[in-house]
Amino acid sequence: MAFRAALWLQLDIRSIQNHFRSFCQARFMEGTKVPPCKGPTTADMENGTHSEQPQPGAEHGETVISEGAARIIFPNSNEVFYNPVQEFNRDLTCAVITEFARIQLLSKGIQIEVPGEEKLQKVVVNLAESEKGSMEPCPRDQPQTAAVGNVCEEGLHVLEGLAASGLRSIRFAKEVPGLRAVIANDASDRAVDLIRCNIQLNNVSHLVQPNLADARLLMYEHQRGPQRFDVIDLDPYGSPATFLDAAVQAVSEGGLLCVTCTDMAVMAGNSSETCYSKYGAMSIKSKACHEMALRIVLHSLDLRANCYQRYIVPLLSISADFYIRVFVRVYTGQAKVKASASKQAFVFQCVGCSSFHLQRLGKAVNNGGRVKFSAATGPPVGSECEHCGQRHQLGGPLWAEPIHDLDFVGQVLAAISRNPGRFRTSARIRGVLSMVTEELPDVPLYYTLDQLSSTIHCNTPSLLQLRSALLHAGYRVSLSHACKNAVKTDVPPSVLWDIMRCWEKENPVKRERLSETSPAFHILKVEPRLQANFSIRDDANPSSRQQGLQRFQANPEANWGPKARARSGGKAPLELAEKQQQLQNKRKEPSKDQGTDKLKAFPCKKFKQGTCLLGNECCYSHSPEEPSIQPEPSPGSLP
Repeated sequence: MAFRAALWLQLDIRSIQNHFRSFCQARFMEGTKVPPCKGPTTADMENGTHSEQPQPGAEHGETVISEGAARIIFPNSNEVFYNPVQEFNRDLTCAVITEFARIQLLSKGIQIEVPGEEKLQKVVVNLAESEKGSMEPCPRDQPQTAAVGNVCEEGLHVLEGLAASGLRSIRFAKEVPGLRAVIANDASDRAVDLIRCNIQLNNVSHLVQPNLADARLLMYEHQRGPQRFDVIDLDPYGSPATFLDAAVQAVSEGGLLCVTCTDMAVMAGNSSETCYSKYGAMSIKSKACHEMALRIVLHSLDLRANCYQRYIVPLLSISADFYIRVFVRVYTGQAKVKASASKQAFVFQCVGCSSFHLQRLGKAVNNGGRVKFSAATGPPVGSECEHCGQRHQLGGPLWAEPIHDLDFVGQVLAAISRNPGRFRTSARIRGVLSMVTEELPDVPLYYTLDQLSSTIHCNTPSLLQLRSALLHAGYRVSLSHACKNAVKTDVPPSVLWDIMRCWEKENPVKRERLSETSPAFHILKVEPRLQANFSIRDDANPSSRQQGLQRFQANPEANWGPKARARSGGKAPLELAEKQQQLQNKRKEPSKDQGTDKLKAFPCKKFKQGTCLLGNECCYSHSPEEPSIQPEPSPGSLP
């Protein structure tokens, strides 16, 4: 019996799993309890974030998670890397890919059908019109349609490079129409086993194909012609830098590249050298760090694409919660690539008053229809800030062109408004996209209200007051989806500080308390050259604010944010509160060891030898000084 038991334990677990899979699928379809399927540990699911609180499964601590139209089963709740924050990310991605499919298939005479959405009677504008010429729908007697869940032979070929549990790929198959195939790839064999099981449970095996490979190698194998993917989705844990080179080659002509970055600390200025090694740009600490992070990633994507005579066209760039998400199209064209240098810029930011200036890397001059490219001239600032006398920091290069395609964003926003029940986060998507359409597209970065007022140590004006003053002065101003109190404007820093000087005259500060070396002293000692008008204007209040849209979501629960990196061995990672409690007071000086205190009751070695100078105060743990050696008296000095 012992010999048979030993042989049984030595069997490969995959052979056992094959016997369980068919039984697992049959019982699930009958509505009975599902036996646990072999799946990955948390280390295999670094990207497996989920949208609902895990519900206990039928047996053995099984966990069932539902999001959108997908239902994912995990073998054990302790092995689930769960984070509800990413539901907004996946909902937005489904909405963007749906509109991208609508545009791509329209040129082939195919109309997509979205559940809950009425058929559109108007013609959708093709985004490729400006890049590759106008493409009109092919005339057909009966237009072909593409429905959700059906294979479209002329549809999109989608790759999810880091699928983990397969949740995102399954949602694509069950919620996005016009798809030809979805490749759910992961480098872990145990993760692929779980993906395969979840594909069967959701009945999408005709659309979703599990694949075991390194995402980079898989994309390098599909960098030629018809093998390329129409949509590539990369959502890693941390930085996607190692995947970008392969991604810009594997996406088709005019294809969609969706990239998530969660290493915000690196791009926010905490580790500038690390940011340069990953993205080829120096990050600096700034109030506009979230938009700067978006522009750094876009710069990195365009830089890698330029190596292969390709370039990017941003469709949508979002900063939400603790991550950023960019959607770009990739095209090929040597002439367009030459203009890439003029699309990048360095940023000079004052360390005192935070005024910033952009310096383009290249210059494009149009002479009679011919565009001539040359190096830019600069710098735009002196050795010291003209407003406060402090030094400048140099950041970048970063993307200095628009980060959104407002026509495409308008289409996604219109689709969400027509079908608000499609996603659970539709209200937030509508609010964020509404703010995106209100942003000034040609104005990089922004200031903040608290930053301006704290620089000169005065009371903070209201948002409407400052916006009205800028509008009265003849300049444009908008908010930013990346920061709640952002002021994005085309006003020069000199005029902006004149407006703040006028505000300080109405709300004076105690000048005698200001240091002569402080930025506030240097700024306020100059008289304003204009008279600011802070009376409220009707157009100072943006439409999204008037409608009360959900623009900036409040944290719905405690510890809302990133989770700990997944661990191997099935051990559940500690919650943030538990981790904080464990690390509490760990950085303080350690308390004295009780064992060391006991050693003080014993004398030192020199005490036993009679050479210790401390006498009865001697203890084992001290380091007594060497006794001074008295010189021996000479024979003539003896009494």
